[in-house]
Amino acid sequence: MLHPQALDLIDLMVARGVLPAEAMAPAEARAAYRDRRGYAQPAPPDVAEVRDLQASEVPLRAYRPLGSAAQAVLPVLVYFHGGGWTIGDLDTHDVVCRELANGSGCAVVAVDYRLAPEHRFPAAFEDALSATRWVAEHAAALRVDASRLAVGGDSAGGNLAAAVALAARDQADGRGQLPIAYQLLIYPAVDMRRAHPSYESNGQGYILTKEAMRYYCDHYLGEGNVAALTDWRASPLLAATHAGLPPALVITAGFDPLRDEGRDYARALNADGVQANEVCFDQQIHGFITMGGLLDEANTALALCGAELRRHLKP
Repeated sequence: MLHPQALDLIDLMVARGVLPAEAMAPAEARAAYRDRRGYAQPAPPDVAEVRDLQASEVPLRAYRPLGSAAQAVLPVLVYFHGGGWTIGDLDTHDVVCRELANGSGCAVVAVDYRLAPEHRFPAAFEDALSATRWVAEHAAALRVDASRLAVGGDSAGGNLAAAVALAARDQADGRGQLPIAYQLLIYPAVDMRRAHPSYESNGQGYILTKEAMRYYCDHYLGEGNVAALTDWRASPLLAATHAGLPPALVITAGFDPLRDEGRDYARALNADGVQANEVCFDQQIHGFITMGGLLDEANTALALCGAELRRHLKP
């Protein structure tokens, strides 16, 4: 049963004639997504510090949690925003990053990776990996502990976090060790083939649709790029093995087309000996975690994320 608050949100969007992303050009979809955030999100909580940074060509935003000492060396979460590799930015996920910092006691570094279709696969993945390595290499200046570094993200960002963890395990950029201590994967897109049963059961009527996923994937991978569908950098579920990856929390939503692939990713991690917990918010829709101004379970999910980060990254 869909949560009443989620149903009210969907009804409101229909009543207001909110266009789906796939009905707009990418630039229009980005502006609409950015403009809507103020309605669905709570007020941004105070944090101890926010700084805009640059990792080579990749913009970053670094947060330190409220109450942390200025010179304290903190664990760090490198966070990749959602938005189908096509929309979203540092501002659309500013509230989420603030809440994760305060809830976990970690520093959070958000990554403004290049977007499709202007920059197709593997550009976003390359930016995500490069930014994660930059954070590790500049840990002293950032006052973070590179041995307690987690990666995380929602939706497309969860895809990037999972792919970065795989690349770091395999040193896929050829630049030496990059230890990742934890993965926070929030309704991640991990199989670009888009064939799981939840694409049929949840493919219409719950904001993110099958058509929207086709729109996003075509922009990111390039329409007809069949080879990219099974590349582990795009489809982490299809990696040859998941052994040796860091522990993970995988959050899924019951009325999400991506529900089943997220569940299968947690199971694949477990099958290869990785500690992974999947928590499904059965009554929720894709994207709910950014909507804490309207959906109470968004705040519950973020509190869970903060608690798990704190537990796994403690000294």
